[in-house]
Amino acid sequence: MKRREFTLALGTMSFLARAARAADNPVEGKDYTLVKPPVAVPAGGRVEVVEFFGYWCPHCNAFEPLLEAWAAKLPPYVDLRRIPVGWQAMHVPYQRLYYALEALGQVPAIQRKVFHAVHEQDLRLVDDADVAPFAAAIGVDDAKLAAAMKSAAVAAKVKMANKLFKEYGVEGVPTLAIGGRYLTTPGKAGSQERVLQIADALITEIRTSR
Repeated sequence: MKRREFTLALGTMSFLARAARAADNPVEGKDYTLVKPPVAVPAGGRVEVVEFFGYWCPHCNAFEPLLEAWAAKLPPYVDLRRIPVGWQAMHVPYQRLYYALEALGQVPAIQRKVFHAVHEQDLRLVDDADVAPFAAAIGVDDAKLAAAMKSAAVAAKVKMANKLFKEYGVEGVPTLAIGGRYLTTPGKAGSQERVLQIADALITEIRTSR
């Protein structure tokens, strides 16, 4: 076995061990719900996990460090995708901000900083006057960020995000969707830590059922 293959194998074993250590087997209707009908996900044998979130959401802010630590240990066959949710008009600028940062390749470096700005510094990042000083403070070109937020490409992604959270039947954030089949939340799972254990178990369920 080559070194890379050995490393990947160890990562997969570690992931399966974490899934096996879940507090108990997840129960439909209690720990998760079924997506009806299932939502189409990319083919290719990979498992897609979608986090529905909002920068404006205090629960998402608290969940972010746990999610990042969990995502860093995911096996190579799992893809984590983030979908910003907008229930109200005041949430839409935060959706556009996420997709603008994504377009600039800044999400990994900036995600936690946005949450910190909103929830710890009480900043409102909803227009150019708000975003410009924030962008400068975190080292992002404010003109490029503002232009990206107003772009047609970002508008199209916001439209798709709105379509997706309706298709999944998302009622609150943070919510995790696994493989287009299952939805779970910290509220259903009982804690933010356990929701990730539930996600591990459901990922394993999808893998073993193929």
